[in-house]
Amino acid sequence: MAVIKPEMKSEQNRGQASGLPELLSPAGSYEAAKAAVNAGADAIYMGGPLFSARAYAESAREDMLLETIRYCHLRGVRVYMTLNTLMKEREFPLLWDYLLPYYREGLDGVIVQDLGLVAWLKEHFPKLPIHASTQMTVTGRYFAELLKELGLSRVVTARELSLQEIRDIHEHVDIEIEGFIHGALCYCYSGQCLMSSMLGGRSGNRGRCAGPCRLPYTVYDETGRKLTGKEGTYVLSMKDFNTLPDLKAMAEAGVCSLKIEGRMKSPLYVAAVTSVYRKYLDQGMPETVDPGDQRLLREVFDRGGSTDGYLNRHNGADMMALSEKETRHPEEALLEPIRRAYVEKDMRVPIRGEAEVCAGRPAVLRLFCDFRGIRAEVRVETGNEEGPVLVQAARQQPMTGERIRESLEKFGNTAFELEDLQVRTDDNSFIPVRELNELRRKGADELAERILESFRRDGGTASGTP
Repeated sequence: MAVIKPEMKSEQNRGQASGLPELLSPAGSYEAAKAAVNAGADAIYMGGPLFSARAYAESAREDMLLETIRYCHLRGVRVYMTLNTLMKEREFPLLWDYLLPYYREGLDGVIVQDLGLVAWLKEHFPKLPIHASTQMTVTGRYFAELLKELGLSRVVTARELSLQEIRDIHEHVDIEIEGFIHGALCYCYSGQCLMSSMLGGRSGNRGRCAGPCRLPYTVYDETGRKLTGKEGTYVLSMKDFNTLPDLKAMAEAGVCSLKIEGRMKSPLYVAAVTSVYRKYLDQGMPETVDPGDQRLLREVFDRGGSTDGYLNRHNGADMMALSEKETRHPEEALLEPIRRAYVEKDMRVPIRGEAEVCAGRPAVLRLFCDFRGIRAEVRVETGNEEGPVLVQAARQQPMTGERIRESLEKFGNTAFELEDLQVRTDDNSFIPVRELNELRRKGADELAERILESFRRDGGTASGTP
């Protein structure tokens, strides 16, 4: 029996390295979720059609979010769902049917602002991890301790905290800490702004922030003297957060999940920012930053510069943008490689296989996956609804091991990339190529289903309202 064993292709796994924090990326659409995964995210967060603090993001269809969960889970990436608006009593009856499909598909956690919703989730979906949204304004250890007692597994700290304040929570409360590392900053404390609802009738805590802090204002002193220019100044608009030099300090302070803001941003933005932070995580979180990487981040989005926020100080005038500056026409030569590598291509999961093609027996294909903590294997053979289909003895030219491998290794339109395939054949067999193609398709389908099934759950405990 001949054995064909090609050289193993180079390993290209971008899995979360041991000891590194989770890199958590935003996804306002299915395309943005794919871009995040391709660029190296360990997890993504995404809103559904209801109860999300980014009501204008594109992620508004049940089938889209379910497909996103499947896409991510096949690639070893976690999915957190935002349920981070303040709830109204009349909305609770909608929750059961709304959340159940995502829960059953294996949703990895929900991000919540409303404490009433926490109680409801603990009763009806007790196996679902709950994260405290940054809009809960977790600013210290005592609130974090209360949330731990209420059954939450993670807090997303307010963006106004210093490294020392984050460290204090970590040292006194046994709870996961998620912290923002990049993106927009609000002028007020996280989750406490009422300006949008007062001026525009749209509440940020209901998912419809009008962004009044991004508008120009005229400022007067107590004597009525104008302090701003003729057209007004963006006195409430803050620069975007950028913590590339502070990643190690944040990890040492206890942050286990590094969160990028931007569910309203494009897939290109998500890919660019995720890829840069992935690079620095994989390099051990160095404090020295390549100016070229900072330039890339500015090209993809710029609001008058960047700031490290409150990590290393209480406040400062240089946190403010003061002008409406956003890159409208970025340098395409800098961004085009990002688009090609992460937006226009799908990440493939490396697998290996074993095939056996011998006359008088069904052809057999075994596939094995060991990637980002996912371990799965399947065995399929040639057959139909009537039973197994046996390999024929060759009448003229037998099917060579190389020809068998050429047919079986083409996993193009799947989530997988075959990196190693061993073929065993008796050198006296013939099998139509269409049967090998069907064998490969069946194997890929069953392997995908085996992986996804490992994430799925049974339904919750009961329907209805608390």
